[in-house]
Amino acid sequence: MPAETDQILDSDLYAGTRHPRETYALIGHEAAEASLLAAYRGNVLPQAILLGGPMGIGKATLAWRLARFLLAHPAPHAPEVTAATTLHVPQTHPISHQIASLAHPDLVLLRREWNERGKKFFSEIRVDDVRRTTHLFQQAAGAGGYRIAIIDSVEDLNASGANALLKLIEEPPPRSLFLLISHRPGHVLPTLRSRCRLMSLKPLSDEALAAIIAELGPPWTDSESARHQASLLSLAQAAHGSLHPLLRRLDPNGRGIEATVNRLLGDLPRVDWRGVHVLADQIATDPDNNLEILRTTIFDWLDARLHAQTRQMGSVMPLDLHSLAPLAEVWDKVTSDLREAEALNLDKRQLILSLFTDLAAAVEASTPVLHL
Repeated sequence: MPAETDQILDSDLYAGTRHPRETYALIGHEAAEASLLAAYRGNVLPQAILLGGPMGIGKATLAWRLARFLLAHPAPHAPEVTAATTLHVPQTHPISHQIASLAHPDLVLLRREWNERGKKFFSEIRVDDVRRTTHLFQQAAGAGGYRIAIIDSVEDLNASGANALLKLIEEPPPRSLFLLISHRPGHVLPTLRSRCRLMSLKPLSDEALAAIIAELGPPWTDSESARHQASLLSLAQAAHGSLHPLLRRLDPNGRGIEATVNRLLGDLPRVDWRGVHVLADQIATDPDNNLEILRTTIFDWLDARLHAQTRQMGSVMPLDLHSLAPLAEVWDKVTSDLREAEALNLDKRQLILSLFTDLAAAVEASTPVLHL
């Protein structure tokens, strides 16, 4: 963390929003919340829970909500736990203050850390980050409660970090809880996934997304679209159950970059190189935020194309998974290239040219099979 500020920097924070550890409302996952509360009361809470689902649907919010409740109420049979109907702990509670400032001694957050030398976040969760958490699980928890680790997200773990985490989870001390957040649980290391109870969270409804925007308040509620319920629900419908695309559509800068990226992607396999160069200049004005918009827009587009091509192929011929391989492979390559560019501080303009070269090749390789 930079020495010149006491501000907590978060690699997993969507710009302009509150971090999930400072979010006290849970919208859209009431059934999952109820099942976790019941498991805690029944003393059958798993020691490792993999919270899976698309990015931006509230997985981290639920993880922090559960952690707050367990640390605020360390006795599962206490009257306040028996009477509780949700996992809500008020913002005024001392535990909430400790967690918001990452100062609770029985909780650790594993995430991409700040690189003081490079003045940016590391591109992955390193093995040394995981090893530092072992200290928490080697000491007794305060008030006989839980020791909790939140991993946000599992996809950010490098191979050594994933294996080190696996060793921790394989032989956890009593009253330990690992909350692993995953945007693609099927890609989690199989041995790690097998040690966890998978809790799959569904995309949010349009109404739930609109309610979250209302709860976030300004500046997200200031736009013309947000002030009219019908317009907001229309934007929410296009977000496919994830908050992040909706936030981009309410942010003028995000809207512009997203529209440009989607237009360029829609032209593939033909590449509008002039448009790509213009996009590269836009990204370079604020790479930290704009690269995230680029990343999520590309992944949303790839996800939609994979689903569309699967449906189209299945309707006209037996499903040929081999023909989908180029799109699946370019997904992994885009992920790898973006991480490498961040880690090594590579030229962002060259990165974007390379991404569109790879995406065009993947689309061209899969298109003939579909007879588009």
